[in-house]
Amino acid sequence: MVDVVMPQMGESIVEGTLTRWLKKPGDRVERDEPLFEISTDKVDTEIPAPAAGILKETLVEEGKTVAINTVVARIDETGDGTGAAAAPPAEAPAAPAPAPPAPPAAERPPEQPPVRTEPAPVAPPPAAAPEEPIGPLSPLVRRMAREHNIDLRQIKGTGAGGRITRQDVENYLAQREAREARPAPPPPAAAPPTPAPAPPPAAPEIAPPPPRVEAAKTRVEPMSIMRSKIAEHMVLSKRTSAHVTTVHKIDMTRVARIRARHKEEVKARYGYSLTYLPFITRAAAEALRAFPLCNASVEGNNIIYHNEINIGIAVALENGLIVPVIRNADEKNVLGLQRAIADLAARARSRQLKPDEVQGGTFSITNFGSFGSLFGTPIINQPQVAILGVGAVEKTPVVTEDDAIAIREISLIGLTFDHRLIDGAYADQFMQKVKSILQNWSEEIL
Repeated sequence: MVDVVMPQMGESIVEGTLTRWLKKPGDRVERDEPLFEISTDKVDTEIPAPAAGILKETLVEEGKTVAINTVVARIDETGDGTGAAAAPPAEAPAAPAPAPPAPPAAERPPEQPPVRTEPAPVAPPPAAAPEEPIGPLSPLVRRMAREHNIDLRQIKGTGAGGRITRQDVENYLAQREAREARPAPPPPAAAPPTPAPAPPPAAPEIAPPPPRVEAAKTRVEPMSIMRSKIAEHMVLSKRTSAHVTTVHKIDMTRVARIRARHKEEVKARYGYSLTYLPFITRAAAEALRAFPLCNASVEGNNIIYHNEINIGIAVALENGLIVPVIRNADEKNVLGLQRAIADLAARARSRQLKPDEVQGGTFSITNFGSFGSLFGTPIINQPQVAILGVGAVEKTPVVTEDDAIAIREISLIGLTFDHRLIDGAYADQFMQKVKSILQNWSEEIL
């Protein structure tokens, strides 16, 4: 018998919510086949079966939140999944008992008229199943469609390739509720009575106007489990760390030229785009090597220095945020980092991350510049002590050393750090290292 436990989806995660069972007791499961869905503040994903066999029992109900490492189910590895055991051989039929003697005619009960039975109505043939909407659907979208009786063909997807996202379904539900809540038009006012011919008719009564129904000014809906967990984690981080942010203006012109020179070849050869983020991640890894306090964590009155440099990259989802981790980031070049970033981001959005890919991070980077933001103050991802915030790269007029004005590619990059452990001077030295690497980039890409 194999125990299935609630996995830990990050160092600071102590519990998870089991949102849905994908198998029922008695079902056959294969190793790594999706078994149930969970939701935490870091990930909303499917958890695979740890072994092949028969799902013997489930110990946690859907919607229940339990601590990590709690046993939620058991799998019987010895089960063959062939179903019920064969029926025992049929016994020989017993000899019929002799019929009792017929009673005398006087004692026979009066015969009842035969009961006429009507033929059972024939059930109409089942309606044809609706056609599957175009584009892949996540298990969460399929579940929402079943629970709310939604024809997904009526929803226009806004995701990649026209994929229907959870937000699309929620918007459709909100519109449907608004239509159903719309009040019916008031009945027409009754016509005034016809005046009598004598004496002079009284003035007809005028019906008062119907009361005006104002549209609801608010709409209340509960937070999703993932959103609720993110809220708890963010508040915990603000209570734990003394947040301070330092911002440096970095000239990305040299990196921009290298990227422009190689991005088409990288796209053609490897199939992914070359962005600014792997250059910044590479510079951050080098700076963390030189300033290890930014790669540490705090445990009580102790400082934990991490020998590995594992950088988490924040990925925006349709309903939240997740930070998958690039392990040993200092050992990868720009192309290796770009490949890892693209792979983790794609699997994060398709709910295919593994539990160990969202834990073990020692430093984080959030690229809000990809949405056009110039500057931000991100919240530290506990138990880390620093996070790098990257603003958009924009053409900016700059005064050069010889007092000339030139157009340069500029980005505002800031470090938010925990002032319990890191002082401002140390943080600025770290940022000067990052700045020097990016402004004087010399590493070959291809």
